[in-house]
Formats: sequence, structure tokens, C-alpha cells
Amino acid sequence: MIKYDLHSHTTFSDGRLSVAELLERATEKGVDVLAITDHDTTAAITPARHYIKEHALNLELISGVEISTKWQSFEIHIVGLSVDIANPKLTALLQTQQAKREARAKEIGQRLAKRGYEGIYDRAKELAASAEITRAHFAAALVERGVAKDIQGVFKKFLARNKTGYVPSQWCDMATAIDAIKTAGGVSVLAHPARYQMSSKWLRKLLNEFKSVGGQAMEVAQPQQAPCERQFLGQLSQEYGLLASQGSDFHYPMPWLELGKNLYLPKDCQGVWQFWQTDEERLQ
Repeated sequence: MIKYDLHSHTTFSDGRLSVAELLERATEKGVDVLAITDHDTTAAITPARHYIKEHALNLELISGVEISTKWQSFEIHIVGLSVDIANPKLTALLQTQQAKREARAKEIGQRLAKRGYEGIYDRAKELAASAEITRAHFAAALVERGVAKDIQGVFKKFLARNKTGYVPSQWCDMATAIDAIKTAGGVSVLAHPARYQMSSKWLRKLLNEFKSVGGQAMEVAQPQQAPCERQFLGQLSQEYGLLASQGSDFHYPMPWLELGKNLYLPKDCQGVWQFWQTDEERLQ
């Protein structure tokens, strides 16, 4: 049985493993098909292709990206799978997203500095290195300052809505992200739908709009997930005529979340992998 993990991150966004480390770990954990889906960037894909070829890894790579969008008052993430990373429309959108991310980061840094946490932006940039800066980098910088014990604590105290360092996002809308993914030959997937802290009624509204603007699939299975949640999401995917995806949303090793761990679809769900072109096929 093929093991798919279709949501993972590297140090090109807010993951903690390099491309090489992620690929080696995926192979070690028995993953057969891995999608790298960094936030608003595809910078990891080319080095990943080279590494797999150079080291003859028994691993199929799916070129992906996770695009941040704005819907109502929610930040909704759309994963693009099997995209052409050289597509002009996708490239232009990601460049715009990256500029918005940098502007937001500077505003977060300014707000924190006004409350006495000076230099946090500079430290977050250092931690991000060549990657796209995210709130996770700010959280890591604040943990270093000793203001909270862990990243979750920092988000709760400083970066959540109505907190000191919260800055509303200005991301594109879902239709724009989905159109860019489609133009790049990819499949658009609603990422981790159970995480948005919305009621079932609102989730159905989200799925309706996602489908109406061209959305094709939704994540159904993740490692740390109650069976009833997986079943519910599987039922929703069938109800709305959406393909089903699965992914760990791996950022770094932790006891309860691992590449390829506990990933399977409920009965009767139609796997998204049946409907894309692989990297190998695309490059032939």
C-alpha cells in the first residue's frame, strides 16, 4: 500500500528541517509520495528534485505550495499539489504574498517594540534566514526572550487576535489562489479544515464557497486526529464532491506528529492522488 504524505514544510518557510533532512526522514519513515508545501513559496522544490536524483531516494516528490488566503474573518490555507513552479501567474501571486508577509512582519515587530520587546523583528529575520518570515519565527524569538515557555504560549499571549503582536493579514482571496493553482496545472486543496475554530454551519459555508470558486479537494486525514473527526471530514468531502487528501502538516519531529504517521482515508473517499500529474511525468 502506497504511503502518501501531502503536506510538509522545510526551512524555506517555517519548518525546522532542511530539504535534505526532510527527504531523508520521509524515506526513513516509509513515505512513498511526499508533497513539500511551504508557505507562499516553492523554493524548496528544485533542490528537493536534485537531492532525490543525486541520492537515488526511493521517494516520489509532489511539487506543492500552501497559500494563505482571507475569507470572512478567517485565514484559510489552500494547498496546491502538482503545480508547475515556473508558471508565471503562480510565481507572480507568490511574490505578492511574500511582499505582504514581509510588511506584516515589520508591523508585528513595531507593535512588539512599542511594548518593550525591541529587536524581536531582527531576531525573527535571523531565525528565518533565507526563508519566508512567519509568525512562528517571531514566536521562537520571544521564547528565547523567556516571555513564554513554548511557541504555543507565545501565540496565546502575544500573537493571537487582539493581542499585542497581532496584525491582521492582507492575503489574497480563495478564488485568486485557486485560479493560480489551476493555471499552474495543480489541484487545490482546502488545508486542515477542522483547525479553523468555526462551527459546523460556518465550515459548510466555507466548503460551499471553496467549491464554488473552483476548489477541488480537502484534507481529510492528519496524524493527530480523533476517528470521529476524520469520519466527519470524509463525509463532508463526499457531500460536497471534493477529492480527499491526507498530510501530516509536518514542521519538525514531535512525539504526536510524524511524517506519514496514521494517514489513511475513510472508506469511500476518493484520493486526490488519482487526479494529478507527478513531478516525474511533468519533467519528461
